[in-house]
Order: sequence, then structure tokens, then C-alpha cells
Amino acid sequence: MAQLVELRSIDVVPDEERHGTAFSQFTLWLGANLQITAVVTGALAVVFGGDVVWSVTGLLLGNLLGGAVMALHSAQGPRLGLPQMIQSRAQFGVRGAVVPLLLVIVMYVGFFASGSVLAGQAVGELTHTNDTTGIVVFAAVTGVMATVGYRVIHALGRIASTVCALAFVYLAVRLLDRADTSALLHDAHFSLPVFLLAMSLSASWQLAFGPYVADYSRYLPRTTSPRATFGWTLAGSALGSQWSMTFGVLVAATAGEEFLDSQVGYVVALGGTGLAASFFYLVIALGKLTVNVLNTYGGFMSMVTSVSGFRGQRRLSRAGRAGYIALVMVAGTAVALLGKDSFLASFKDFLLFLLTFFTPWSAINLVDYYLISKERYDLPALADPHGRYGAWRWDALAVYALGLLAQLPFLSTGFYTGPLVDPLGGADISWIVGLAVPAALYWLVGRRNAVAVPDPDQGASPSAAERTAP
Repeated sequence: MAQLVELRSIDVVPDEERHGTAFSQFTLWLGANLQITAVVTGALAVVFGGDVVWSVTGLLLGNLLGGAVMALHSAQGPRLGLPQMIQSRAQFGVRGAVVPLLLVIVMYVGFFASGSVLAGQAVGELTHTNDTTGIVVFAAVTGVMATVGYRVIHALGRIASTVCALAFVYLAVRLLDRADTSALLHDAHFSLPVFLLAMSLSASWQLAFGPYVADYSRYLPRTTSPRATFGWTLAGSALGSQWSMTFGVLVAATAGEEFLDSQVGYVVALGGTGLAASFFYLVIALGKLTVNVLNTYGGFMSMVTSVSGFRGQRRLSRAGRAGYIALVMVAGTAVALLGKDSFLASFKDFLLFLLTFFTPWSAINLVDYYLISKERYDLPALADPHGRYGAWRWDALAVYALGLLAQLPFLSTGFYTGPLVDPLGGADISWIVGLAVPAALYWLVGRRNAVAVPDPDQGASPSAAERTAP
């Protein structure tokens, strides 16, 4: 019988432990995106001034563009058999990778918190308690499932993708019965700043998956087609998120203040009362559980990667695994409890804040992997600060810093607005600059130091060194 509790963390997955097909990425990412926070993200496009037609269009474009970048990261998993962020050592150095890693950990804690706020409302209703109790109970269940690991995460994705898809179809039918769709479709007024905001909201949603997407494709057989991994990941993530966000747009456009006052309560009320309401509270909790387990698991991976870069730790005990997961869970729960009363006001700024920091990382990682290293890394060297990749890659870190700075003139958030935002009519295009500038700079800098890595035999198992690295 296959081991249920995962034993591996940041070490290479050997060929004999690889299993599954690329289609598993579709069900996982569909289930992870059919959930209430994605609904709220779509609703924000209307809350901040968009109409239905152009909000849906902007969200679709952002989901496709951001989802393509995210899916390119996913295709790295079967080839390398490594979690996503440990690959950053090839660009930033074994210890230098801690710079983007610290920001990734902040992201995981933030998304854990935002998900727990909404799920806590659902769990509180199901248990007839309150939001605070719901948040704590939800966080505890999330921590247990993340500790079990990879197999239960994919099983949860399969269940959530089916249950949540059926639930959202039913809710959409109920919503359309209430809405004057003809009026909504004819009330189209294009505004470039608001259109770009919608694109930024969905692109940031997709790009935020980039730092951990390969964590869930690394157990696929080494011979899995990169195109299949890319395609199924993109299809699941873009379809699930667009489905949820379009629903959010329609809800915000038809319900207004009623939805803003209680996002979970309004959505559940669409489904009915009594047992029907309990079922939809359970659906909301299930959808959030799927993605919050991903956030907890990814946070644990990033923390281990950060620490191991300095301590040289290659394997992790079950107790150590549980300890790291508990840290993510406790931090995320604390933030959720502190911010639960101002969720909607701060969530947009949180998404755009994340986008600022992760677009340069994505650009550098993808340029290095696909264009400079040609999909080949020296896996043992990823654990050796004195090896091929060194301890600190100051050139890559400088490009990353320049990528951050290049975005500032174009950035528009609640706490900072760049000087070039007004000349662009209020449009925030910082994420486009954050992809293009570091990609070009790293292409110029990275290829100067590139050293060819032999192409491994696709059918061979990793060497003993690879099995313990990093």
C-alpha cells in the first residue's frame, strides 16, 4: 500500500516514486480556483468602477497571461523533481535565494489569512459558533492535511473540483434568475484604468501560484510531456479562476452593498436555506480548504528551503515537518483574526503588493530555466554554497532589485501611487514592466556566466547525490 504520509520535502523525488499523469494538474488547479476568494477578486473589478462586460474581459486576459506564466513554472516539476522555490538557488545562489523566499513566505501567510477569514465565516455558520472559532477550527484542519502531504492534496483537489463545479453551476443559475442580464450587458463603458485593474487583479492571482506550482507536479514521471503539464495546469487554473471571478462580477453588479456586507452570507443565500444553506457553507469551506492546504504546504517548503541554505539540511523529520507547518498555520491564523473586520478593503492592495514582488522573480526564473540553462540544472550543486551556483548571485539579486524599482513609477495602491500613474489615466501597468524589465536584464547578465550542464538520461534514476540534494 502506498505511503499516505509524505516523507519527502525539498529533496529530489527519485524515478521509482514518480506517479500520475499531467491531467492531475487540471483537477488540482480547477478545485483550487473554484472558491470564494476568487469570487471576491472578480467582484473587486466592479467594486472599483468596472462594468460587467469589460471587467469579465479584463479578468479573462489577466487569467490567460498570468496563467501561462504560472503554467511554465509547473512544467519544470517533472523535469527536475524539485519544489519550485529551491530552483531559485540556480539564479540567486544557494543562500541568495532567501531574498525572494522571505517574500514568498509572507505571501503564503497572507493568502492563508485571507482564505481563513472567508472560510471561518462558513465554518462558524456550520458549527453554530462565530467567525473567530470558525477561523481557528479551519486553520487546524488545514494544518493536519498539509502535514499528510502530496497525496491527500491531490485527492482533495479531485473532490473539490467536482463538488465545487456542480455547486457553482447551480449558484450561477440562481443568480442569473435574479439578474437583468440584458441591462448588464448593454451597460458597457470602457475605461482603460479600470480595465487594467481587472487584468492586474486576475494576473496577480495567477502569478501568486508561481512560487509553488511545481511543488505539485514534481512527483509526475520524468517522461511526462512539458506541453501536457503546461496545458493541463493552465486549463485548470484559468478555467477555475475565470469561472469564479465572472460569478463575482455578476454578484457585485447585481447585489451591491448586500454582497459587500457579507460575501459568504450572500453567496450561500443564493443557494437556499436550511440544509441547502449548510451544504453551500460546506462547499465554501471545501474550496478554501483546498487552496489553504496549498498555501500551508508551500509555506512549509519555502521555510525549509530558506533554513537549509544556511544549515545544509537535506532531509526533514516528521516532527520538523509538523513544526514548520505549525508556524505557517499560527502566523496565518493570527493575521486572519486581526484583519477579519477589514478584509475587503485591504485585499485588493494585498494582491497588487504581491504582484510587485513576484513578477520580477517569475521573469528571472523562467528566462534562466528555459532560455539560459535550457531546462538543465546541476541538482547536487543546488545544495552546495561553494559549488556551481555559489552562495550569493549578486548579479541576479541586482536585477531583481532593479525589477522592483522599475515598477514603482507605474504602481497604484492604497498606500502608494507612482508618478507615472496619472499620465496614464490612473492605469496600473507595473506588472507588465515587472515582467519585461528583469527578463531583458537577466538575459543580458545571466548568459555571461552560463555553464553548460550535461543533459541527463531521461530514463535513468537520479544518482545518489541527486537523491539527497538539496
